[in-house]
Amino acid sequence: MDSHIAPVELKKAYRLLNHGPTVLVSAHHDGVDNVMAAAWACALDYAPPKLTVVLDKSARTRGLVEQSGSFVIQVPTAAQLVLTHTLGTVSLSEQPDKLERSGVELFRIEGCEQPFVAGCSGWLQCKLLQEPHNQQAYDLFIGEVIGAWADTRVFREGHWHFDQAGPAWRSLHYIAGGQFYAIGDSLSVHDGKQ
Repeated sequence: MDSHIAPVELKKAYRLLNHGPTVLVSAHHDGVDNVMAAAWACALDYAPPKLTVVLDKSARTRGLVEQSGSFVIQVPTAAQLVLTHTLGTVSLSEQPDKLERSGVELFRIEGCEQPFVAGCSGWLQCKLLQEPHNQQAYDLFIGEVIGAWADTRVFREGHWHFDQAGPAWRSLHYIAGGQFYAIGDSLSVHDGKQ
């Protein structure tokens, strides 16, 4: 594991998603890994920390999540723009070598069967909380965060430091049609600026 990756206290894990980034969802079951992009992910609760993510019925990753009962949410960076778009538009069902062709680098964290995407700024290991009605009616999945990590070059002491890390570390925010925005400048009410 990269030396810049450090654990994040679970009581602060929600901060990895609180700013509304596009995320990568990875899952593994029965020898199959997959990663997809998702624009609709949200922190849900603090203790224990929970999150929601929308996974369409057509997504192969959804089946892996349902079968394994777990998944990983990661926060990709601006440097991963093309990778994120590719993982969100190419289907494993249609292109069995999707991961190899995309150039995604996966790694494992001890004690977790699920794959993690290298180069991201944050990772949330989740246990699926089964809600069959929400999953079928709304494609809405709830995960309890059981492990969290961040790259200390951009997230440390429970806070994002995008302004100090450089533009390549900014999170991505999907709009439509292949267009993303990177998170902008930091503004603080404590600076006294209006």
